[in-house]
Amino acid sequence: MNPAPELTGRLALVTGAGRGIGEAVVHALVERGARVLATDVAPDGVRALALKYGGQVVARTLDVTDSQAVEALVAEAEDTLGPLDIVVNVAGVLRTSAVAELTDEDWAATFAVNTNGVFHVSRSVSRRMAGRGTGSIVTVASNAAGIPRTDMAAYAASKAAAVMFTKCLGLELAPLGVRCNTVSPGSTLTDMQRGMWPAGDAQVEAAAARRVIDGDPASYRTGIPLGRIADPSDIADAVAFLVSDRARHITLHDLYVDGGATLRA
Repeated sequence: MNPAPELTGRLALVTGAGRGIGEAVVHALVERGARVLATDVAPDGVRALALKYGGQVVARTLDVTDSQAVEALVAEAEDTLGPLDIVVNVAGVLRTSAVAELTDEDWAATFAVNTNGVFHVSRSVSRRMAGRGTGSIVTVASNAAGIPRTDMAAYAASKAAAVMFTKCLGLELAPLGVRCNTVSPGSTLTDMQRGMWPAGDAQVEAAAARRVIDGDPASYRTGIPLGRIADPSDIADAVAFLVSDRARHITLHDLYVDGGATLRA
């Protein structure tokens, strides 16, 4: 007999699950046997996942910036679906601007999702995991958290804060059996990445991708040594590893999945 998939019997909460990396994480976890509570501020994407996977995926609308809504959803999930074993914080926003032109609203909105949202979800679930003495929390951050980027100060700072928060949480929870790690992608072929490119046809998109791969000295940006932009599944596979028992002795770790783009600076 074939062994059961490695995440069989586990329940995961994924934020930002409606598209991009979050959607890919749902696919990866389900394929490994987990049940998933897929959440997003926009309902259509998570509803499609629930239709695709039936009872293995439950879809809920969630604004991670609303701490009361987060607490209510986590409480409901634990009452109706069972104890949460895995949390993956993926929900994120990107607003690009030079600092001199960066508005108060753009700064606040970026931190509200990328940092406060991670805090709200992780705090709520970790309280419950700590009492059970088991669990895994993964925050999807960015390699921009570890290296300066022009026109991305709010995004980079918010992701750096999310990384350090997750590490501090992991330090507090390690004696209680709960592991906390981060995955930091580089350029990944998502709507967020395409939103930074000129609008156009496939040829225009290919040229924009080539510039990312080659790098841009004018913006102090290295290229990607592996010569390709990541697929969302590349990030999801890293997340799936970190939440599995194969990573049982890994916590407080920040795993860069960027094809070597930051030269691990």
